[in-house]
Parts: sequence; structure tokens; C-alpha cells
Amino acid sequence: MKTLIMYSKPGCHLCEGLQEKLETLPLQLDIRDITQNDAWFQKYQYEVPVLCYVGDSPAEQPLPRLSPRVSANRMAQIIQTHIGPFEA
Repeated sequence: MKTLIMYSKPGCHLCEGLQEKLETLPLQLDIRDITQNDAWFQKYQYEVPVLCYVGDSPAEQPLPRLSPRVSANRMAQIIQTHIGPFEA
């Protein structure tokens, strides 16, 4: 199963909406709270939510920022163009 990492923070409505849609997809989702790690906070404090993909290499690959208004189906299509097919 493909793994996505979502950098988030508590109280972020954009993060909550994106997470809700991502949880409908057949992907492993790793939610990382940036307030729990200084390096994540410094890197993403003005950017959340941030999606990254962990593929064959251990390095995280950032995905394009998704509109909060995008449908779950369209979001799946966009993600698949970057990480490859999965059954949505």
C-alpha cells in the first residue's frame, strides 16, 4: 500500500478537510503534527497542510498543494498522476 505523509497542526480546518478526504482513499496515511517536532514546525508552520509521498527511496517527495474545494475523486486523480495508480 502506498504511503502519504500529511504535515498538519491542531485546529487547522484545511488540514481536517484534507484528512477527511484522504481517509476515503486506499492509501496509508501518516499524520504528523508539526507542533510536536521543532524541525517540522520550522519547515511547515506557514504551509500546512503539506502532503508528501514516500516511494521506493526513503526520501519524502512533496506533492502539489491541493485546493480545499477539490472533490475526493479529483484529489485521487491528482495524487495518482504523481505517485502512480492505486484503486480509488
